[in-house]
Amino acid sequence: MNKRGQLTIFIIIAVMIVAAVISVFVFRDSIFPSDAGGEFAEIYESFDDCVERGTLDALGIAGVQGGYVDVPEFEPGSNHAPFSSQLDFLGNPVPYWYYVSSNGVVKEQVPTLSVIESQVEKYLEEEIMNCDFTSFRKQGVVIDFGEPRTNVEIRDENVDVSVDLNLVIEKGDNKERKSKHDVRVDSEFGGMYDLARDVYSKQKKDALFESYGVDVLYNYAPVTGSEISCSPLTWNPQEVIDDLKSGLSANIGALKLDGDYYELKSKEEKYFVIDVESDYSANFVYDVNWPTRVEVWPVENSVMIAEPVGLEQGAGILGFCYVPYHFVYDIYHPVLVQIFNEDEVFQFPVSVVIDKSVAREALKGEVAEDTGLEGFCSNKNTRVEVNTYDSDLNSLEANINFVCFNERCSMGRTSISGEEARLVTEFPQCVNGKVVASAEGYVSAEEVISTNEFESVDLILDKIYEVDLELLVDGRKIILGDEGMAIVRFEGEFYNGVAAYPSQEKIKLAQGFYNVSVQVFSDGDLRIPGSSTRNCVDVPAGGIAGFFGRTNEECFSIELPAQTLSSALTAGGRSVEFISEEFDLRGGDKLVLDIPSLPRPNSLEQLQQNYQLIESNYLEVSFR
Repeated sequence: MNKRGQLTIFIIIAVMIVAAVISVFVFRDSIFPSDAGGEFAEIYESFDDCVERGTLDALGIAGVQGGYVDVPEFEPGSNHAPFSSQLDFLGNPVPYWYYVSSNGVVKEQVPTLSVIESQVEKYLEEEIMNCDFTSFRKQGVVIDFGEPRTNVEIRDENVDVSVDLNLVIEKGDNKERKSKHDVRVDSEFGGMYDLARDVYSKQKKDALFESYGVDVLYNYAPVTGSEISCSPLTWNPQEVIDDLKSGLSANIGALKLDGDYYELKSKEEKYFVIDVESDYSANFVYDVNWPTRVEVWPVENSVMIAEPVGLEQGAGILGFCYVPYHFVYDIYHPVLVQIFNEDEVFQFPVSVVIDKSVAREALKGEVAEDTGLEGFCSNKNTRVEVNTYDSDLNSLEANINFVCFNERCSMGRTSISGEEARLVTEFPQCVNGKVVASAEGYVSAEEVISTNEFESVDLILDKIYEVDLELLVDGRKIILGDEGMAIVRFEGEFYNGVAAYPSQEKIKLAQGFYNVSVQVFSDGDLRIPGSSTRNCVDVPAGGIAGFFGRTNEECFSIELPAQTLSSALTAGGRSVEFISEEFDLRGGDKLVLDIPSLPRPNSLEQLQQNYQLIESNYLEVSFR
């Protein structure tokens, strides 16, 4: 057979293979019938609903926490830079996307979409294990499933969730198995996140909030100017600072994005419109009670003084005397950006820095994307030994990861050999990397090492216990209505436990010190009436009068709509506790929290006071 004939045969075979593959793909439903039969459709639907609820819960948490389901490690602030790494907003930690650390270093912590998706996947995998099939099991249906593996893709108008999980359903002689579950969740989280990134990029590039802040500074405080007077001018610096904070709060609250969710009542209000197009509603918030640093120079004995010129000997040629003044300010304060879409919210804070009366310089470049050390995990050349134990120093098998900067490498798993659970393998070289050990049902343990030479690491993992909860208010069993709930938080250095009572009557804890806090919300209609706030700004007058500091006042009104709250804070408190594994957790006792009550709020002012009272109310924690 000649070569041309051989080539023709190969071409025909290739065409037949391609045709077969296409046929299998097109007619796969007929060739491979679905493993999810109609008899158990209601169970599959219930599982999909559970996945959807878990996804929405995770997105809700991420939305109010700057995109994070699990917030980054807390970094405290300082007297110079008061921000810390998180803004405490109504008791919730919201990581700053941009802030100045306690030692003056500018830091960013903007979560990429892949980071958010990964954290939602982790949250969802835990929630799926709690899907409730009780009603079906009571009907004699046997339902078994293994460990889920999820994949989440966040889009502008929806979220696609794919769950790999062997869901086995059996009733009588009928048995079905479904291993692939695809759920589309209606959520515009992705669109709001993209808008948040656009706003942040604009702020990062143009220092928007600093520019508005400088305008507020020049309109609400004495900065540079002069007055025709022969007497000194004095100001109370604390009053000046209070006026500045109030001005910042009012002006930042008036900011808007370029959208159709509002109506401008005058052309002057265009000043408050930020040049970022938006299909969503947006709020910009600064609260005068948030961590803020305002300093002014010069100040003498707590008084700002400006001395007149023209009274000195030989100055009579002026024919008049005037008082020039020049004060310099440092203003450090946060701004919270909130984006809304019906019941969804996405918010993130940034720190605003005005240094010596000048806005910070705009930062170069775009928002950071995923970065890494290419090929880092594959360059393993340093031998490391890792041993893992439980709190009783018994050998415990655990998964081992190595973290260096943004890179996370899976190193394997310790295995029990003799009396030790040990892993000996090659690690990539890194100075001050972290070895992280994790095992199901235990708190992850970590240790910082430098892998430029041989290291041996021992890691102890504390066991996690599930504990029954009982809540009391002033010593009496708590009674919550349909809208009532209590948020219980145990915040530790290495592990956090959270429960939403009464839907969750158990909480998972491990041994350690915890900052314990409880907030109880009871039924009640609290109506906050609408109000109109009138704000005025001084603008320089025209002509020579403006040269001498004369200004004209221009005013505008901000309408705040009425709101009705269906539940309100009625009890709460805090304490610091050490939870012992030996004496508290192993005994199987119930965890009892006795919470001090608060005045039942009948006004917005009382509600605000209740949030402040929580900080000083002592919460009693005991095991019974």
